[in-house]
Amino acid sequence: MSKQCQILGTHASTGNRVSHSHRKTKRTFSPNLQTKRYWAPSLGRTITLTVSAKGMKTIDRIGIEAALARIRRNQNVNR
Repeated sequence: MSKQCQILGTHASTGNRVSHSHRKTKRTFSPNLQTKRYWAPSLGRTITLTVSAKGMKTIDRIGIEAALARIRRNQNVNR
């Protein structure tokens, strides 16, 4: 499972871990990814997506059909 949201494209970012004495070492900030199953009426089956918590809210707002269209469009652009 990749550390990237399939809807928003949110991925792990880097920053500094800062100790009490202000020594800085590198660390990663992972997104809040969840594996979620959605029913897709147009496909007639369930699909499993790896989405962030904000991505789930986006799917609730725009609908699963529009979200699937967005995923397909992003895959075609990246090729």
